[in-house]
Amino acid sequence: MKDPKATPESISGKQAASEDHKSRPRNKYALACALLASMTSVLLGYDVAVMSGASIFIKEDLHVSDTKLEIVTGIINLYSLIGAIAAGRTSDWIGRRYTMVLATAIFFFGAIMMGLATNYAFLMAGRFVAGVGVGFALMIAPVYTAEVAPTSARGFLTSFPEVFINFGILLGYISNFAFAGLPNHLNWRVMFLVGAVPPVFLAAGVTLLMPESPRWLVMQGRHADAAAVLSKTSDSSEEAVLRLEQIKSAASITSNSHGTDVWRDLVLHPTPMVRRVLVAAVGLQFFQQASGIDSVVLYSPRIFEKVGITSKSQKLGATVAVGFAKTIFILVATFLLDRVGRRPLLLSSAGGMVLSLLVLASSLLVIDRQTVGVKAPTAAVAVSIAMVLSFVGSFSIGLGPIAWVYSSEIFPLRLRAQGASLGTAMNRVMSGVIAMTFISLYKAITISGSFYLYAGIASASWVFFCFFLPETRGRSLEEMQQLFEGKRWMQRKEMEMAGDAEMREDHCVAT
Repeated sequence: MKDPKATPESISGKQAASEDHKSRPRNKYALACALLASMTSVLLGYDVAVMSGASIFIKEDLHVSDTKLEIVTGIINLYSLIGAIAAGRTSDWIGRRYTMVLATAIFFFGAIMMGLATNYAFLMAGRFVAGVGVGFALMIAPVYTAEVAPTSARGFLTSFPEVFINFGILLGYISNFAFAGLPNHLNWRVMFLVGAVPPVFLAAGVTLLMPESPRWLVMQGRHADAAAVLSKTSDSSEEAVLRLEQIKSAASITSNSHGTDVWRDLVLHPTPMVRRVLVAAVGLQFFQQASGIDSVVLYSPRIFEKVGITSKSQKLGATVAVGFAKTIFILVATFLLDRVGRRPLLLSSAGGMVLSLLVLASSLLVIDRQTVGVKAPTAAVAVSIAMVLSFVGSFSIGLGPIAWVYSSEIFPLRLRAQGASLGTAMNRVMSGVIAMTFISLYKAITISGSFYLYAGIASASWVFFCFFLPETRGRSLEEMQQLFEGKRWMQRKEMEMAGDAEMREDHCVAT
C-alpha cells in the first residue's frame, strides 16, 4: 500500500536511493533516445579536431602564417557563441528535436564550404558556418538527454554527448592520419568533406525516430504527448506518473511557454538560488576550458614536435593515441557518474590534471634547456608523452563529461535552455581564447611556462568545485531548486514539518 502522505520529493528520493547501484538504465528506449541525440556531438568533435592535422597541410597549401593559422583553428569556438546563444531560444520555440535537425544542417553546409575552400577567406567563412553548428549541438544534446533520462541513470545518459564528442575527436585524428598521404592540395580538403556525410543520416534518424522532450511538450501544454514519452523513458509506470506531475508543477510557475522574461530572471534580477545555479554552471564551464584541454586537442602535433618527434606521420600517429586515451577514459566516466557521484569525480579529475600538467611542464622545461642540436633525454621525452595522455585521461574521467551533465540538470525548467546556453557560451569563449592564443603564449613564456599556467588554473578549479558544487546524484531535475536553496530550504521544510506536527497534535486534542 502506498503511503498517503508521501510527497513527490520523498518518493523520488526513495527511488533514487534504491537505484543508486545501477550504472545503466533498464529502459532501452531512453538509452536509444540518448544515443541518437548525442550523435550530433560526433560532428562537433570531428569538426574541431580535424583541424589539428589539417592545419599542417593548410599552412603549406595556402601559405598562411602561424598567427592566421592560430586564428582559423580557434575562431570556430567564438563563432559557436552565436549557435549556443540562439539554441536556447530556438529549442524553446521549435522544440529540442528540430533544433538538433537544424544543427546537422548547419554542420553539413559548413563541412562542404571548408572542403571546397580555395583561399583563407573562404576557409574562414566555412569555419563560421561550422562554428554556429558547434554551438547548437553543444547546448541541445545534453539538455535533451537530461530531460528524457530517468533519474536513476541521468548521469550515465547525459554523459553521452561528451562520449560522442571524444569519439568525433578520435575520428578527426584518424582522418588526419588516413588522408595525410594525399597531395597537399587535396588531403586537408578531403578531411573536411568527409564530415559532410554523417549529418545527412543523423538528420533522418532524428526526424523519423526521436521523440520530443517531455518537458518541452509540457511547456507547450501537450500533456498527453509528454505522458506517452515518459511512459517509454521511465523505469516504471509509477515513475512516469511522478515525473509528469513534477514537470507540470515546475512548468506551472509561469504561464509563459516561450521564454519571455527568462533573461531577466536569469541574469538581471535572479533569486539567490538562481544566482548560485548560474555561478555553478558558468564557473564549471569556464574551468573546463581554461585549464588548457584545447591546447592539447588542437596542437598536440606541435607539442610532440617540441619533445623531438619530427616525422609528420609519427606526430599524427601520436595524436591518434591522444584521441584513444580521451575516448577510453570518457567511457569509464559514464559508468561511474551514477555510481560514484559528480563531486568525487570532479575533484579527482582536477587533482589528476594538476599533477599531470605540473609534471608535463617540468619535463618540457628539461627538454627546452637542452643545448641546440643535442637530443633530448629519452626519459624526459617519455614522461612528456605519458603526461599528455594522463592529462587528457584525467580530464575525460571527470571534468570533461560532468561540465555538460551538471549544467544541463541544475537549472529550473523555465530557465534550463537559456541557462545551459549561457554555460555553453562561456565554454566556447574560453575554448576560443585557449585555441587562439596557445602558439603566441608558448612563444612568449615558453611551452613549459604555458603548462605551468594551466596547472595553476586547474588548481583554482579544484577549490571552486569543492566549495561551490553540491552533489546532484540521485535527485530529479525538479528537486535541484531545493538542493541549491540549501540551508534556507531545509530550515523552511523543518518549520513546515513542525507546523504540521503541531496541527496534528491540536487535532488530536480536539477530538
